[in-house]
Amino acid sequence: MMEANFFERVYAVARQIPYGKVTSYGAIAKALGSGRSARMVGWAMNASHNIDDVPAHRVVNRKGLLTGKHHFGGTNLMQQLLESEGIKVIDNQIIDFEKHFWQPEVEV
Repeated sequence: MMEANFFERVYAVARQIPYGKVTSYGAIAKALGSGRSARMVGWAMNASHNIDDVPAHRVVNRKGLLTGKHHFGGTNLMQQLLESEGIKVIDNQIIDFEKHFWQPEVEV
């Protein structure tokens, strides 16, 4: 199934995000190429929450907002995980987003 394969490719990129860094849905989509959209990456991340080795908390929107926060059980877990890695979050917004941003390698 192509979609399951795409989800696995998204997770492979997410697993590479370094501790203390974040990336965006769009950056992952661009790295995977072939016309994939940020929304499709979002669907994959939404489906990843029972997969322990996928750091879903490190994937945010292009402005550094914790848009996936509600997928963490209605708690502040996403923010707490980021803050435990030294990333400051105020009002669901990552402070110094550019400093913490990690750009995945673009597939050739």
